[in-house]
Amino acid sequence: MSSPIIYVVSDSVGETAELVTKAAISQFNGWNMTLKRFPYVEDKEHIDEVMTLALMDRGMIAFTLVKPDMRQYIIEKAAEEGIIAVDLIGPLIDKIQVFSGNTPLFEPGLVRKLDEDYFKKVEAIEFAVKYDDGRDPRGILKADIVLIGVSRTSKTPLSQYLAHKRLKVANVPLVPEVDPPEELFNVSAEKCFALKISPEKLNEIRRERLISLGLNDKASYANIDRIKDELTFFEKVVNRINCPVIDVTNKAVEETANVILNTLQKRIFRT
Repeated sequence: MSSPIIYVVSDSVGETAELVTKAAISQFNGWNMTLKRFPYVEDKEHIDEVMTLALMDRGMIAFTLVKPDMRQYIIEKAAEEGIIAVDLIGPLIDKIQVFSGNTPLFEPGLVRKLDEDYFKKVEAIEFAVKYDDGRDPRGILKADIVLIGVSRTSKTPLSQYLAHKRLKVANVPLVPEVDPPEELFNVSAEKCFALKISPEKLNEIRRERLISLGLNDKASYANIDRIKDELTFFEKVVNRINCPVIDVTNKAVEETANVILNTLQKRIFRT
């Protein structure tokens, strides 16, 4: 005798319906059942097809349909044909509507969209870590945004902040003694944002950094002449790339990020 069949019906991919059904089946001590998934059921003709199959196989139906008319149709049709049909999500949506006082969107596939958004964010965060501080120049060509600047211009926290906006960011430190990676001059200038800072502010930041590390704040890292040399080198590289420059002297990371995001938004509208 063939195993009983449960038809898993969904107006999206059907992962949720299948997972819940499998969880229920697991309570029956390994009783062998066959699941047949029918995703993207978007009209009543699709429901009629599933009903015909379920009737032939003497199967049952488990479904996640968010549109009220589709839910009602499959319930009524199953009752007419004597087929067991279980609404896995409708009753919960109805109860949440009563509980919250809000009207559902009734839009299929929203869970998957949320998951995709989450994974894009995770991917962007991992990208920012991997290509932080110029450790792998190959990331420059893969990035949505490339940040350049001398040390202590908030490149790393800015990269992480933008990553939470699902943007892949690589950042490159500019040091006079080290030639910038060639990839920096091969990427579109529109992708690059140069972070400018006043020498006095940078001197203050670096001195505080050295003190926090228990080091001498008179080191060359915080020397004002050294800082000016670095900023001169920075200007040369920026002029060669011809990319947008943001003065971060008195800006919080969030403010700098908003400048970048607004710039990107304007470019989208232009195109």
